[in-house]
Order: sequence, then structure tokens, then C-alpha cells
Amino acid sequence: MMLTSFKGPTISGGLTNRKREWNKINKSTSSHSLLNQTEFCKFRKELGCADGVRNCHLSAVHRNSLLSPLVAHRNSRFPVFRNQLRSDFGVEDVEERLASNEEEDTALLNSTENVNAREVTGTSVDVKRELIMLSLPAIAGQAIDPLAQLMETAYIGRLSSVALASAGVSVSVFNIISKLFNMPLLSVATSFVAEDISKNAVENLLAGERANGKPLDSIAERKQLSSVSTALVLAVLIGIFEALVLSLGSGLFLNFMGVPSTSDMHAPAQQFLSLRALGAPAVVVSLALQGIFRGFKDTKTPVFCLGVGNLLAIFFFPLFMYGFGMGVTGAALSTVLSQYIVAFLMIRYLNKRVVLMPPKMGALQFDTYIKSGGFLIGRTLAVLITMTLGTSMAARQGSLSMAAHQICMQVWLAVSLLTDALAASGQALIASSLSKGELKTVKEITNFVLKIGFVTGVSLAAILGVSFGSLATLFTQDTEVLGIVKTGILFVSASQPINALAFIFDGLHYGISDFPYAACSMMLVGAMSSAFLLFAPTVLGLRGIWLGMTLFMGLRMTAGFVRILSKTGPWWFLHRDFERAEFSVCS
Repeated sequence: MMLTSFKGPTISGGLTNRKREWNKINKSTSSHSLLNQTEFCKFRKELGCADGVRNCHLSAVHRNSLLSPLVAHRNSRFPVFRNQLRSDFGVEDVEERLASNEEEDTALLNSTENVNAREVTGTSVDVKRELIMLSLPAIAGQAIDPLAQLMETAYIGRLSSVALASAGVSVSVFNIISKLFNMPLLSVATSFVAEDISKNAVENLLAGERANGKPLDSIAERKQLSSVSTALVLAVLIGIFEALVLSLGSGLFLNFMGVPSTSDMHAPAQQFLSLRALGAPAVVVSLALQGIFRGFKDTKTPVFCLGVGNLLAIFFFPLFMYGFGMGVTGAALSTVLSQYIVAFLMIRYLNKRVVLMPPKMGALQFDTYIKSGGFLIGRTLAVLITMTLGTSMAARQGSLSMAAHQICMQVWLAVSLLTDALAASGQALIASSLSKGELKTVKEITNFVLKIGFVTGVSLAAILGVSFGSLATLFTQDTEVLGIVKTGILFVSASQPINALAFIFDGLHYGISDFPYAACSMMLVGAMSSAFLLFAPTVLGLRGIWLGMTLFMGLRMTAGFVRILSKTGPWWFLHRDFERAEFSVCS
């Protein structure tokens, strides 16, 4: 019987050989994983410090994900010894198993070393490539909607200066109400969906390891993500609320904007605003969907949907405004129709990827969204109050000044928001990397996106400085309005580098979930800028308004620099030398 092979010196020698072989494999495995374990222990030590815990936003689940995969592998590669002492398992079998395990472990160690070597040399390049590949479609997506608004402004401007001014005031009111909730929902959805996806991927990886590499039937093609369902439910509710507020309070809002019922702009502006209110649900849903797709690191699908919808809007503008003789009303209906087309297309594509609604309402993350979104609502309110105050002060200058201000602001925002695509891409990458504990990657993304943002801003400033005078003629042929517009060339062009960095910092704050600072700093910046806007226009006219807007963006940029330069805030790891830490461990 096989059992006789375990008697006397045979089993003693076999066990001695096995122990020797086992120690040899353990030694090789331990020497390889020393670097990763040492780095993790160092990071865990920092997390144990008061400052580390206070300034780090990683949850316990994400911290555990920093453990080397070799830890789990070693547990599975070296089962309990007594499980192999069966009646049909001899010393020869033990030695064969040990030899096989040693060969497999050696191959694993070599492959892992190659992977780590590639990570050290290729991480920076891969991060930059991924950021650029995400940003290019996002830039197109950010440009499509403002370009459609510019086309709308151009068509309305050819009707009359009164029509252009009334539409400008109405659009400003619409943006105040819609963006108050839309932008927080967009930003929070991007970060939460990216974190949810990373968490889901880690759970699937751990489940795969527990299944010894076998495919799991439980991992479905369509994901069930509560962050997605929560964003969609909130978007629908907020959209309906905004539509009711804009429809019922249109007259009140126009009076607040400095357009009383006796003004020649009041009637067309109220009609335009009431019609645009019908598209509020579609706008909120489409913005939430853009945030969800960004969380998936997919910026191509929103570009396609936005492209189709806005191309149709450009086709609808002349058809409804001139073909059907509807004027400003036709412009509003064209925009609303295109907004619903965009929302429908995005929902259709998202439904192929995730289950839109959860199995039960209790799975929704309303508390998390409301807590983080509450900070951003305060931040957005500060932005909108400042922007609205500038528009209101321009409206008090008269219809010609308001028309010129509308042209300058449309170009200023349309061009500035191109850099917001970089911010959105950086936000998604930072949220995803941070949830996995990849602080070095977050540092690389931060440095790279700031450099690219500044270069983009300088390039836009040069282009606009040369072409803005000719570009303004696309919006109106009124010589008086064009004369006023030319005084804003410096404002529109020279402020672009400042705008670019301000938008980039917003994305960085959101990516690391630094929502409280983003809100509090913006409230302070908005208060200072609003105080300037209240008095400067009385002395400098439109130039005072544009100078106040430049001050507003400059203070936003400064607040961003102050935050990332702080060694005690959530960006503490930017001031740690990861390369030196790795070198000291290796030596």
C-alpha cells in the first residue's frame, strides 16, 4: 500500500526535503513582494497618522485594494499541508507537486517583474495618452453645444437688436435656474460613477480569485450601479421642478434681471423663456447622462449624441424661424426639440451598458448625492449670482450694450469651456485612480492636465486676439453694436489662460471629492467679485463688467493654486517624492 512509504526515515526525509523546497519558494516569493509590501506598509503608516487619516479620502475598501496580488496568490499556491496527506498521496507526488509549484511561481514572479518594470517606465506615458484620448472627444462635445448656441444667437441677431437682447436675457435666466442643479449633478455623477465602476471591478477581480480564475456567471454584461440609477432619478425630478419654476416665474425673473414689463424686450423675452422651459427636463437628464458616461471614461458616445441633436437644431433654426415665419419662437422650439433628441439617444446607449433602474428604491444613494451635491449647489449659486449680476448690469446699460455683452459672453464662454473638457477627463481619471489608491498616478494626471490647460489657454488667447473682430460680424450687422463689441476684444482674449486654469482646478477638486473647499472658496470669490461688479459699471460701463468677470476667474484660479500647494489638505501626496521612496526601498 502507498501508506507504507510514510514509515521510518522515508517520511522524515520526505518532510525534510519538502520543508527545504517550501522555504526556498517562500524566500523567492517574499523577496519579490518586498517592494510592494514595503510601499504599502509605508502608505498604511501614513494613513495611521492623524494628518494622513484626516487628509486622505480613501475608504477602507480602497485601502485594502493596495495589497499586492501576490498575497492572495501565495495563499492559493500553498494550501494547508495536512490536506495533501491522503492515503493515495506519496512523497514522490509531494516532490512532483513542489517542483511544479516552483516552476509556476518562478514564471509568475518573472511575469510580474516584467509587468512592474513596464509600469515604472510606462505609467506616465499611458496616463498622458489616456487623458488625451478622453479629452479630444470631450473637447468636441464641449464645443458642440456652445457652437449651436452661437448659431442660435447669430440667427436671432439677424432679426433685430431687440430680439437678440431679449433672447440673451432669457438664456441667462434659463441658465441660472437650470445650472443651479444641473452642474452639481453632472460633477457628482462623474466622480461617483467612476468610483462605483472601480469598486465593481475590484469586487469582480476578488470574486474571480476566489473562483480560482474560473469565469463567474454572476458577472453580467449589463452592470447594476446604484450611482447611475440615483443620478437618473434625481435628473428627472429636478428637470420637472425647473420646468415649472421657469414657466410660472418667467415674468418675475425678467423683472429681477432689469427687464420690466414696460421694456420693449419684456414680451419677446417672456415668450422665449416660457418655451425654453419645456426643454428643462431634457437638459437635466442629458447633463446627468454626460456625467455618467464620463464616469465610464467614455467621451465618444456623448459627442455622437450631442452632434446629432445639435446638427438637427442648426437645420431647424432657419426652417422654423424663416421658413415657418416663427421668428424668436422658432429658435426656442428648435432648441427644445434638439434637447429631447439628445436625451433620448443617450438613454438608448446607456441602457445597453447598465440596468437603468435598481431592483428596489432602497438601493438608491440619495443621501450621498444630496450631501456632496449640496456643497456644489452653494458653489454653483455663487457662480450664477456673479454671472447674473454682470448680465443684469449690462441690461441696465440699454439694448445695444446688452446685445454687445451677449455676443462677447457667448464667445467667451464657448471658447473657455473647451478647456472644461480637459477638466472633465482629468476628473474621471483622478476619481478612478484615487479609488484604487494610485496616488502616484493622480499626481501625474494633476501635473499634466495643468500644463496642457495653460498651453491651451495661451493658444486660445492668441487665436481670439487676431480673429475676434471678424468673428463678431457673424452675430450682427448693426454697426453700433459692433463698435461696442470691439471694446471687449481684450476681455475675451486675454482672460483665456486664466479661464483655462480655473476650469482645470474645478475638475481637480471634483475628482478628489474636495466638494466642501470648492463650495466655500467659490462663495468667497463670488462675494468679492459681485462687490466689484456692483460699483465698477457705474464708472467704466461695460468695461467695468468685463473687468469684474476677469477678476472673478482670476480669483477662482488663485483659490485652486492655494489648495494644491497646501501640504495639509487632500493634495498632501503631491508634495511627497514617490520616486525617492521607491529608490530607498530598493536600496
